[in-house]
Amino acid sequence: MKKFISFLLILVLAFFLMTSLNSSLDFFNPPNSLDETRMSNAFIHKNASGGSDPVEFGKSTGLEDGSANIVTSVVVDYRSFDTLGEITVLFISALGVGLLLGAGTGAKQRSGFILKTAAKLISPLMMVTGIFIFTHGHLTPGGGFPGGSMMATAFLLNYFGSGSISTDLKSLKWMESLAGVFYIVIGLIGLFVAGSFLQNYLPTGTVGHLFSAGIIPIIYVLVGLKVGSEVSGIIADFSKSEVTS
Repeated sequence: MKKFISFLLILVLAFFLMTSLNSSLDFFNPPNSLDETRMSNAFIHKNASGGSDPVEFGKSTGLEDGSANIVTSVVVDYRSFDTLGEITVLFISALGVGLLLGAGTGAKQRSGFILKTAAKLISPLMMVTGIFIFTHGHLTPGGGFPGGSMMATAFLLNYFGSGSISTDLKSLKWMESLAGVFYIVIGLIGLFVAGSFLQNYLPTGTVGHLFSAGIIPIIYVLVGLKVGSEVSGIIADFSKSEVTS
């Protein structure tokens, strides 16, 4: 059954990739990157339509994407479909690890007093910091991938400290699955509402405010939860494959 689901997901991914290709692109005559119409300055001013008004933190409203982080503007708005592909690659990697190592029984780790105590103190702080990073990715450097990775690191540290996996693995699987599904649902809503897959269709608000940038913070929360749960699942699968001596 797992092989059939994996094959079906690959077919769906291939269909989306084929239908997203634009046959009008001329790969042999790319545009001149040194041309005056290059988009870098437009990205900085959050207006790909040619506007050049300065962006003021905490004051400017009604921007094209409303993100205070230029990298976020590119990764989770203008190139959000690429980010979806990166998440898919991570999902396939986790799926492969689960299929290869998921049948193990798991080994009990031996932890010293210092490691146990440090893990109890540090892992909750790392978890909260990871959540902060991906919920504020549209305001400060960070985002879903580093925030989710920090959450998974907290999961790993807790495993080293306690000596076993105490988290319900089914909850991780559900979190990972629902985050990916909602990401695609948001993209499809943009397709039907605004005419483009993953189009930013919500009000962008005031740049620098927590509730701003339209769908960008929602996507970053989903990415953070998906990355964190997926990498934690990989760690759990590796722990199951260990053999005690």
